[in-house]
Amino acid sequence: MNLFDLTGKVAIITGSSRGIGRAIAEAMADQGARVVISSRKAEACAEAADAINAKHPGAAIVVPANISSKDDLQNLVDETRRQLGRIDILVCNAASNPYYGPMAGISDDQFRKILENNVIANHWLISMVAPEMVERKDGSIIIVSSIGGLTSSTVIGAYNISKAADFQLARNLAAEFGPSGVRVNCIAPGLVRTDFARALWENPDTLKAVTRHTPLRRIGEPHEIAGAAVFLASPASTFMTGQTIVVDGGSTTGAGL
Repeated sequence: MNLFDLTGKVAIITGSSRGIGRAIAEAMADQGARVVISSRKAEACAEAADAINAKHPGAAIVVPANISSKDDLQNLVDETRRQLGRIDILVCNAASNPYYGPMAGISDDQFRKILENNVIANHWLISMVAPEMVERKDGSIIIVSSIGGLTSSTVIGAYNISKAADFQLARNLAAEFGPSGVRVNCIAPGLVRTDFARALWENPDTLKAVTRHTPLRRIGEPHEIAGAAVFLASPASTFMTGQTIVVDGGSTTGAGL
């Protein structure tokens, strides 16, 4: 058996038109999965799906969805089932962070949006997908969190709070779904070169501060997170649930401090 084989599996990956989500979709398609590309913008989704289908014909479909809309998420699930018949893997990757600065300056609306999009939307989507996995007694749910949930920050504190909540969401759901063979895990990336994190890595001072205490002395690239997602979705990780894989170049080791 190929431990990382995803042949015949269907995976929904939110926020998969670019960045980490796109890299995960590409990697899962490489391993034989059919993938659902989803984000707010249909054109961006189509471009990502076309690139995957050029390499693996018929491997990707597009179902746009805004994670802040429960109706959009239900349509994402319903349309996936209609076109592909089932859902074996769910990757909750999409997130938002509309505020950069100290906690004292965040508005209620901004804080609420972060919690709703990064935690509650994950709960919604998992609740829509999990019943069929529970009935089938098989499935893998992956939440892309962040090492921000393990540390502190003077500029993305609310985002970090939401990502810490994702760790606990995975632990709780792992306990609930475990008896039915459904696994729930997190990935906690460090700083990765994506448009989403541009405010951090484009700032030379921030980039220097991050990489100075990172053993690999650099930030990550999207494809370097994808392997962890393939592992968590595949037979290689069937005895793993409620856990978090940290992929951060070693930055949380405290090296050099």
